[in-house]
Amino acid sequence: MSLEAAAPPNGSVKRRNPALLYLRHVATIIELESRKLRKDPVELLMRGIQPALWLLIFGQAFSRIRGVPTNGSDYMQFLTPGILAQSVTFISIFYGISIIWEKDMGLLQKFLSTPIRRSALILGKMLSASMRSIGQAAMILLLALLIGVRLDWSIPHLAGMLISVILGAAFFAGLSMVLASLVRTRERMMGIGQLITMPLFFASNALYPISIMPAWLKVFASVNPMSYLVDSLRGLLLVSYQANLPLDWGVLLLASGLMLGICTFLYPRIAD
Repeated sequence: MSLEAAAPPNGSVKRRNPALLYLRHVATIIELESRKLRKDPVELLMRGIQPALWLLIFGQAFSRIRGVPTNGSDYMQFLTPGILAQSVTFISIFYGISIIWEKDMGLLQKFLSTPIRRSALILGKMLSASMRSIGQAAMILLLALLIGVRLDWSIPHLAGMLISVILGAAFFAGLSMVLASLVRTRERMMGIGQLITMPLFFASNALYPISIMPAWLKVFASVNPMSYLVDSLRGLLLVSYQANLPLDWGVLLLASGLMLGICTFLYPRIAD
């Protein structure tokens, strides 16, 4: 499917269902982004090295320390969903750099001149980031299986995990595009991305439960969307962990919708 295919012939727009046309435009953007991924799958493999090191080095070392309450799981089980959430966050938070690259190449201006609605363009890009995150999730789960981490492999729970990954990736990609619309250069975007990833990660429940944090950090963790992503993944992948899935998914969905609205408003700024 191409951009030309997304643009219907003159006079045919009124005969089409607007909702179906909107979804077609979203699917067009997703397909364009998936072509980039198919042309350079090595990028995805390279990005999988960091979470693998966290599991193999950090996880193996800290699993010998019994001081972290893990609600009946061993530390490797507790850590795996946290590393999965970290991978989703890190691969999505730099998505805005590709938007700035598209602006520098003149592609963004071409997108904005097509009949594709701006919100469909943004939503398609947010969901495209989810495809990369799903690839990362598959690599992390395969590694966890190889090193003997016991997880819940039931089909419904894996399907729920995919929903969490898609929602989490969509939110962080949307946040990245909002930041890209504000900073407008790749160097600034790289700096901002590196500045916010570590606080998001360490001020969440990825490595340790919120209950052992100091009071001031609990406040930050409770409004950190990454905490809700980790909680949902932990509840779906660990048999002994009880998560509040409706709350987790609701927060991620609301946050993603907010990013979609803000980015739809700000997106033309980046092309100026």
